[in-house]
Amino acid sequence: MECLSCRSLSGEKRISPGPFIHEGAYWLVDHAYPTSHLGWLVIVLKRHAEALHELSRAEFAELAEIQYKLAQVMRQDTRVEKEYMMLFAEAPGFSHIHIHFVPKPGDLPARFKGPAIFKMMKVTEARAVPPDTIRAFCEEFRAKFELV
Repeated sequence: MECLSCRSLSGEKRISPGPFIHEGAYWLVDHAYPTSHLGWLVIVLKRHAEALHELSRAEFAELAEIQYKLAQVMRQDTRVEKEYMMLFAEAPGFSHIHIHFVPKPGDLPARFKGPAIFKMMKVTEARAVPPDTIRAFCEEFRAKFELV
C-alpha cells in the first residue's frame, strides 16, 4: 500500500500546506491537513517504520524532547486546557509512525472530546482551516518552538 507520509516527507505530495514547524535528526513536526482544528500537529518519523518497537533509543530520545517542547508552546495559549497525544498509524496510507499532538481548548464541545476529536480531521477542504491560516500558524509556532 502507498505510504502518504513518505510521499509527503519526500516533497512529492505534501500533506500540509504549511511549512514544517521543526525538523530534527529523526522527526518532523507538521500541521495536519485537512482539519477544522487549528494547531493540530503531527510528529512524523523521517524514515518509514510502522511500530514503536522499531524505533531506536536515539529516536525515542528526540521524540520525548519534541513532545516536551510542543507542550510548553501550546500551554502559552490561554485557551489550551490540555494537550492530546495519539498514535495509531493504521489508516489506509498512514501506517507510517506519526503522533498526533493536539491542543484541547477549554471550550471544546463535548462531541469532540477524547478520541472523538478525530471528527475534526474528517472534513472537506472547504470546511478545513484555510491554507494561508495554517501557513501563518506554522511560522508563528516555529518561532516559539525554537525558543523553548
